[in-house]
Amino acid sequence: MAEPINYDVPPPKTEPDAHDALHELLHSLHHHGFLRLANDMVSANTQIAKILVEGLNKPGSQNAMQNLSVLLMALSDIPPGQFHKTVYAVKSALNAVNIHAETQQRHEVAPGVSGTWKLLHDESLWHAVMPLVAGLKAFATAMEQPAPDKPISAFTGKDSHA
Repeated sequence: MAEPINYDVPPPKTEPDAHDALHELLHSLHHHGFLRLANDMVSANTQIAKILVEGLNKPGSQNAMQNLSVLLMALSDIPPGQFHKTVYAVKSALNAVNIHAETQQRHEVAPGVSGTWKLLHDESLWHAVMPLVAGLKAFATAMEQPAPDKPISAFTGKDSHA
């Protein structure tokens, strides 16, 4: 007589597993053309590299990359808290300018001689203006300095290799 076989029936899948998800992703990438794009990019590797190198070898592209590098070097010197404070101060200033321009259009009244005299003696105005004057002085002093031939050398203090 034959012995009974012990076979437990596996439970049916209730949700997709990783293999199903991978198959779905592969199908979606193929359906939307991403696989073909990726395959074409890999196949055209040398042509794409050649186009990029030729584009980056132009004087305008080199200037743009160097200018971007200088901007990033300058941003790296600014502590994040100070940069945040400055950006939001500029935002507040622009909002104030816009509000003032809107109200000025409605009234269009010049302050006159007496109004100007009062502005000249306004302490809070002078406290607000003096940081701008100090900033303009620092900007003018920096603009009087000769521009470095190689900005990276000015930033690092090392000679760059040409």
